[in-house]
Amino acid sequence: MKLEELFEGVDYEIISGDPGIEISGVQYDSRKATPACLFVAITGFKTDGHLFVADAIKKGAVAVLVEKEIEVPSGILLIRTANTRKALAFLARNYYGKPDCQLKVIGVTGTNGKTTTTHLIKAILDKAGKKTAILGTLYAKIGDIEMDLGRTTPEALEIQEFMSLCCREKAEYLVMEVSSHALDLHRVEQIQFHAAVFTNLTQDHLDYHLNMENYLQSKLKLFKMLEGDNCFSIINADDAYAESFREASREVRCFTYGVDQAAHVQAHKLSFSLTGSSFEYSYNGDQPKAIDMQLIGRFSVYNALAAITFGLAAGIEERDIAQAIEDLPGVAGRFEKVPSQQDFTVIVDYAHTPDGLENILKAARQIVENRLITVFGCGGDRDKGKRPLMGEIAARYSNFCIVTSDNPRSEEAEAIIADIIPGLDQVKNSRYAIIVDRREAIRHAINFGKKGDLIIIAGKGHETYQLVKDKVLEFDDRKVAAEFLKG
Repeated sequence: MKLEELFEGVDYEIISGDPGIEISGVQYDSRKATPACLFVAITGFKTDGHLFVADAIKKGAVAVLVEKEIEVPSGILLIRTANTRKALAFLARNYYGKPDCQLKVIGVTGTNGKTTTTHLIKAILDKAGKKTAILGTLYAKIGDIEMDLGRTTPEALEIQEFMSLCCREKAEYLVMEVSSHALDLHRVEQIQFHAAVFTNLTQDHLDYHLNMENYLQSKLKLFKMLEGDNCFSIINADDAYAESFREASREVRCFTYGVDQAAHVQAHKLSFSLTGSSFEYSYNGDQPKAIDMQLIGRFSVYNALAAITFGLAAGIEERDIAQAIEDLPGVAGRFEKVPSQQDFTVIVDYAHTPDGLENILKAARQIVENRLITVFGCGGDRDKGKRPLMGEIAARYSNFCIVTSDNPRSEEAEAIIADIIPGLDQVKNSRYAIIVDRREAIRHAINFGKKGDLIIIAGKGHETYQLVKDKVLEFDDRKVAAEFLKG
């Protein structure tokens, strides 16, 4: 590929070398550099790509894009730009032939509910006969092709590569989770979104964003990217930040959903059990339609409403929408029941924020027959402010809590737990145990279970590992729980 084609839309300066060379590929990871590729040196949070330029050149890179002053061997094309991470979004899109132009890309953002909502939207599109890909926390998937790209929203290069694959596989839609980090770090900057869906906004990632206003502004970027008569936004009218998202998407059609506040799609008569949820919804005041789905809890109703509203806005038949919602058995690690012959129930959930934990425990309180027992912890190297908040929430809703480790990363698990305890102690007569070893914590909870109890194991959900210092240890809450349940 010629340099001018690859750098379309990028402000850059050639420092040295021949700008007429052919570029065979683009890489930002020096370990993946290939002959005749362009290496993009990105300044990261833990390391700096500029330190690995020589490694990329040894592997065959013939051109280097930097944002700092750096020396390269003679014959290497050296290019400089103000922000290499931002430039990568342009380069990736140009290299892969602007695949977003051939897809209808649906972006789903919010603190909680992104994964379930994307799966519900995909189910609706599949039911309507639309070939649909999905990209998010669990995987990137199109048809029978499934891959793990490592993040909720990967870097621009991986996104554009996957979208190129989607085009080759003749997909019509791509439904993707869009994280606040991705929006702030320019990973999705050059994608033409067909629609944007907002689930909710509550405290999370303040280790990165520092405050809620910065967090909000990052999320709003997705809605400001929408343009064109065919684009539309879907917004949770019950969320405290709903008006900000309406304002951000004022250039396109806006559809709302809710339970408490007036909305285009309004839910009524909510009912919950251990086997699912039911509700009625009306669209613009029309005759109510009944939904009886397998997903559990009020938060699941909101996820379903977001997907229903998308389907209606996209012009999909209501019978297809309803059938898709009702047929979905669930999403991995999202209020997932661990199979058992015991007379109590064990649920594994990904909830790792104050709002996420409160949502699942509220749902659990509505359906539990006896005691609610909660096993949880907080991740290391992340927003410390949410630790006592989660402790207070767990104590307020649970009959008994077991505080344990949850991806402590570089921190000591005991220190993280010490940050959680003040929240637990805020609740009068709260009962809890501290068991640092997560396997032992799960074993204790299951051994403690009695008839009619509901045990919630929160924080990791679908994850199959535990991050301790620099090690990735095999660990799956569902497998561990299943093992003890059989015992």
